[in-house]
Amino acid sequence: MEKSVFEEMAKRYDTEERIELAKVIVKEVRQELRNSKACSLLDYGSGTGLVSLQLTDLVDSVLLVDSSKQMLEVAEAKIAHEGITNTKVLFADFTRDTPKLKADIVLMSLVMLHVPDTNKILLELSNILDVGGKLIIIDFDKNDKISHPKVHNGFSHDELEERLSEAGFKSIEIKTFHHGRSIFMNQDASMFMATSIK
Repeated sequence: MEKSVFEEMAKRYDTEERIELAKVIVKEVRQELRNSKACSLLDYGSGTGLVSLQLTDLVDSVLLVDSSKQMLEVAEAKIAHEGITNTKVLFADFTRDTPKLKADIVLMSLVMLHVPDTNKILLELSNILDVGGKLIIIDFDKNDKISHPKVHNGFSHDELEERLSEAGFKSIEIKTFHHGRSIFMNQDASMFMATSIK
C-alpha cells in the first residue's frame, strides 16, 4: 500500500475492530513470549503499537519499527501516556533499507500481506536475529475470496514454511488460531501464527 494511505489511516487507525483483533493477537503472542524476560523484541510494521505495546511487560525491551511517521507518532504518544520506559520507535522500511539492528525476537503481525517481496523481507528479518533468535509471524490464511492488487490474499502454511526454510529458518511451527467474521477485507477469515527459529 502507498505510504500516504497509511499516513492518512494513522489518524483514525485504532478503530474498535482493529483493537478487538489486536486483543486476539496479543493473547496468542503473550503465550509465545512466556519465558522471554531477558529478550529484546522488534515489532516490524508496528503501526500504532496496538499489539506490541501490550507485550512490554514480558520482554526486556521493545522496538517499534514502521515506515509511517504518523503511525509512530501515535505510538510515541501512547508510550508517553502509559509511562512505558523500555520501548522506542524507529522510522524505517526494511524493504528499501535495513539499518544495522539486532533483536532476540522479531514480530510481524498482519504486515506480510502488504509486502510485495515476501522472500526479501524474511531474509532481512533473519539478518536481524542472532542464531537461536525467534521470528513470530501473524497473518491470514490463504483466502480465495480476496483479490486486491496491493495485498496478498493470505498465505498457505506449506508455501510459507518453504519460504521460511529458504530464508534460513528452522523449527518452523504454523498453526491457525482464530476464525473471525469480516476481519480480512470485509471477508470472514482465519489467522495463523508461524514461529521459526534462526
